[in-house]
Amino acid sequence: MKLRGNTCVIGLQWGDEAKGKITDLFSEHTDLVVRFLGGSNAGHTVVVGDQTFKLHLIPSGIVHPGPLCVIAGGVVLDPEVFEQELQNLVTAGVAYTDRLKVSQTAHVVFPYHKLEDQLKDDSLGKRKLGTTARGIGPCYTDKASRSLAIRVADLFHPEVIDEKVRRIVAYKNRLFAALYDSAGVNEDQMAAKAKAYAEILRPFVCDTTELLQDAMAGGKRLLFEGAQGTLLDVDHGTFPYVTSSNASACGVSAGAGVPAKVIETFVGVAKAYTTRVGTGPFPTEQDNATGDRIRERGKEFGTTTGRPRRCGWFDAFATRYSVRLGGVDKVALMLLDVLSGFDTLKVCTAYTYQGKTLKSFPTDGEVMKAVEPVFEEHPGWAEEISGTKSFEDLPGAAQAYVRRLEQLLGVPIAVVSVGPERGQTLLRDALI
Repeated sequence: MKLRGNTCVIGLQWGDEAKGKITDLFSEHTDLVVRFLGGSNAGHTVVVGDQTFKLHLIPSGIVHPGPLCVIAGGVVLDPEVFEQELQNLVTAGVAYTDRLKVSQTAHVVFPYHKLEDQLKDDSLGKRKLGTTARGIGPCYTDKASRSLAIRVADLFHPEVIDEKVRRIVAYKNRLFAALYDSAGVNEDQMAAKAKAYAEILRPFVCDTTELLQDAMAGGKRLLFEGAQGTLLDVDHGTFPYVTSSNASACGVSAGAGVPAKVIETFVGVAKAYTTRVGTGPFPTEQDNATGDRIRERGKEFGTTTGRPRRCGWFDAFATRYSVRLGGVDKVALMLLDVLSGFDTLKVCTAYTYQGKTLKSFPTDGEVMKAVEPVFEEHPGWAEEISGTKSFEDLPGAAQAYVRRLEQLLGVPIAVVSVGPERGQTLLRDALI
């Protein structure tokens, strides 16, 4: 495998597609790995030998000794989660000194964001969004409102940050009391946390936009690591059951501060089936023994929340929408091994709505909740495939399944994953 130029790894479904494994795999062949959106609501898992790394903020490339890892300005940063991840890396023997940078323009998640997240979602009752309660949505809301926002750079101005935190907390507490009958958070504690956050982040903070631009000018190869998935994009996903940032390929330029034209290859990551965490429409969901079996075999529990994921058949109609939206060049198909043992596999090729076949993926939330999937059936395979070393060694039915998905998506499936380990990866096409 060889990566030429700059590459972006993006999720094509509702997140949890195993982007962490693909980012880790590509990191060996790149100079910088850049996380450009989301926050600690993301969960990227990397398995190396008998070690498992669960990362929420730090780019997955940190596990490799070579690349510089960058948390860009589009990320909302929880310093406490960041500090815990640093400690986990030390425990695992991973060196990160001088290999990790944080944007001074990233926005900071405070405990009052997490409280607001939980209070608001609980108040919605049956219409709750199923938030991770990590404070991501409220932090992005404050970012858009501007007057309530705190960026990393603000932490290093002690003459103003104390007043700013106290002003924001006073406002938030009035809001919490009026809307949710909550006492809110302690003003002195939040002011103290702001000071502590500055010390946690101080060794890593820089102008990452300039850093990335200088790296590109110097001929360095950049790998951009997406979080969540395209169908969770705040503008282009299954709104309102989405995340609070642009989780599609559309978000990389704004989140990282680089021109879109510098990315030469977009690699979309999709599971060989479909999962979703929390509420929201899921046309191919199998809330039955089939879904239970996929969940058990795939260990489908959220990296961030631990919640069981909803499971169902591969949705080629939705995934093709993501491929086209992101200008995806190649696809990495993950967790194919989970489907071993099924007599029959189903693939959704279209949706119908009120008896008519839809020509395009519905971005109208009310329509999306009422669509019916159109399935085609494929023979399964009995063999366990986690030890397979090449695509040609897969059972014929597994090869045919991958090729059919390739036809439906309209782009090459360059990578097929048959297990969580780095070595359990089958390369079918040049990733250039």
